[in-house]
Amino acid sequence: MLYGIFILIILLDQISKQAAVKYLKSGESLVLIKNFLSFAYVENRGAAFGILQNKKIFFVIITAAVIFWVIIFLKNNFYHLSKLMKVSLVMLIAGAVGNLIDRIRFGYVIDFISVRFSNGYYFPVFNLADSFIVISTILIVIMVLFNKYEV
Repeated sequence: MLYGIFILIILLDQISKQAAVKYLKSGESLVLIKNFLSFAYVENRGAAFGILQNKKIFFVIITAAVIFWVIIFLKNNFYHLSKLMKVSLVMLIAGAVGNLIDRIRFGYVIDFISVRFSNGYYFPVFNLADSFIVISTILIVIMVLFNKYEV
């Protein structure tokens, strides 16, 4: 099951990014919910919120190290972790791999989900891999805080 989740997340991420390249790279954005949610192609050469621009080698090394250590942690603690913790760690790894694939292939990460709030604030554009990383991190923090990560 965990391998299936891993593969599914990477496939969804990569297929959605290819669709963004095909349909949005020309500069056209696709409005889904007026003044709130749209798709717009962005090449992110940095990290979250565009920080540390053009540090490809740094991000590849850091991402690979994080993936490696999370896999080792998951392997060494597999029988002691709750099902939700295992799924969360796999989501985290898959999201990181999805963005790592972009960085290695293109030198940047393809982002396309754009959210705007009613006060005019635009949240930084992101992708499905980013979503899985954030959701899994929130779940992991909650489980650790409430001591619900073990069986």
